[in-house]
Amino acid sequence: MLIGNKNFDTENETYIMGILNVTPDSFSDGGLWNDFDAAMRHVEEMITDGASIIDVGGESTRPGYTKISDQEEIERVCPVIEAVKARFDTVVSVDTYKSGVARAACKSGADLVNDIWGFKADPEIAKVTAEAGVACCLMHNKEAAIYNNFMEDMKNELMESVSIARAAGVADDKIIIDPGVGFGKNYEYNLEAIAQVQQLKELGFPVLLATSRKSVIGLTLDLPSDQRVEGTLVTTVYGVQKGCAFIRVHDIKENARAIAMTKALLRY
Repeated sequence: MLIGNKNFDTENETYIMGILNVTPDSFSDGGLWNDFDAAMRHVEEMITDGASIIDVGGESTRPGYTKISDQEEIERVCPVIEAVKARFDTVVSVDTYKSGVARAACKSGADLVNDIWGFKADPEIAKVTAEAGVACCLMHNKEAAIYNNFMEDMKNELMESVSIARAAGVADDKIIIDPGVGFGKNYEYNLEAIAQVQQLKELGFPVLLATSRKSVIGLTLDLPSDQRVEGTLVTTVYGVQKGCAFIRVHDIKENARAIAMTKALLRY
């Protein structure tokens, strides 16, 4: 899979998408990387530690988050994307569900649109992605956690997102799918989404697993967001075993080591 100028072997490897929240209110690292120089130092550290993609987000999507205008989000993410692309030879994604932000971000150099609503919130974002020729990550999400058969419903709803992408002209080899842990799901459904993540591979697209520091880990271990590294590592190892091509995390070094060790064991 080609993302930006990098080839990703999504059949055999697991790559890390490092999280860069340039927001004041993200659930676990809000405000840490608002300062431009601090953000650049953090990007350098993430790349050194093993991140293959830097995911830049300008609006928090934690429960109860405050929506901001397109312009404010653009002003947060675009200078950072431009700076990362100028300073580092890395792939950059923009974490947004808004077509205006996606358009500006792609003009600033973003290689991937990471949409938490799977192209369902903004009817124009699929077209913007197709016209920019960039990759996309389509996450499963819905307003209410109501399902008849959870895994089958989730797969069908993800394929609805894929159909929207295809109709707009996005090629299949530009599509990643994400079960959306923490979105449109209760605690039990979140656990099932992780435990059965291998089922998503049946859909024919690389899978991204994003569990880092999320509430499903906090509820399971009864721990606050800054003490969920070990729980996250377990889900990363599990995701590697189940064939996930991408892992989206905050703690790069620890997860990179866990992936490398898991891959070594899986060779035997």
